[in-house]
Amino acid sequence: MQRSVWALAALSLAACSQPPAGNDAKAPEAAAPAVAEVKSTAPAGAYKLDKTHASVTFRVNHLGMSRYTARFTRIDAALQFDPANPSAMSVEASIDPKSIETDYPDPKPDFDAELAGPNWLDAAKFPQITFKSTKVEPTGANTAKVTGDFTLHGVTRPVTLDVTFNGGYASAAMDPGARIGFSAEGKIKRSEFGLAMGVPAPGSTFGVGDDVEIFIETEFTQPPAA
Repeated sequence: MQRSVWALAALSLAACSQPPAGNDAKAPEAAAPAVAEVKSTAPAGAYKLDKTHASVTFRVNHLGMSRYTARFTRIDAALQFDPANPSAMSVEASIDPKSIETDYPDPKPDFDAELAGPNWLDAAKFPQITFKSTKVEPTGANTAKVTGDFTLHGVTRPVTLDVTFNGGYASAAMDPGARIGFSAEGKIKRSEFGLAMGVPAPGSTFGVGDDVEIFIETEFTQPPAA
């Protein structure tokens, strides 16, 4: 209530200070809508990934014609959650690169196996893709930049994800444990991880783009207290 009063007062002062309309008058800029903090009663502590409500998808530019989309189906993660001190939170995640799925329509060639093979992800030699957070920087009521060590194809580099906290609860009628949810987005250059096959020549889009967009949807759970 107090925040609303101050907002109305600020708008009134802004209106009174506007210059009179005329040829040189500039239209006032619309105020950005306030972002409400999401509701959560979830307690702090260790959380595990709910694999039935989690996804990791990625997109790459294909010939300049479309953003080709694929996903990984075997993922895992653990989170240390602290709503009172978000910068102290941490997360570790892993992906099985052999679980890549592209929905390639024909059984031959096996395109998923090709991407998991030695010319691309080389999953036999590098059996895990991992992310281990090193810094959490809150950027808003429900958002943060999460930086971590990202390992792909045997190469480790820092990657920053834009993360949104979607809310949580301590328990529910059909869900006795605590549950929290997050969405995240990020981008990497695959050539920086030794995956440069098919990257278009400078000034061209003929090939498979170097930029890889990553989209993550997750829910984490904590069992009820004994």
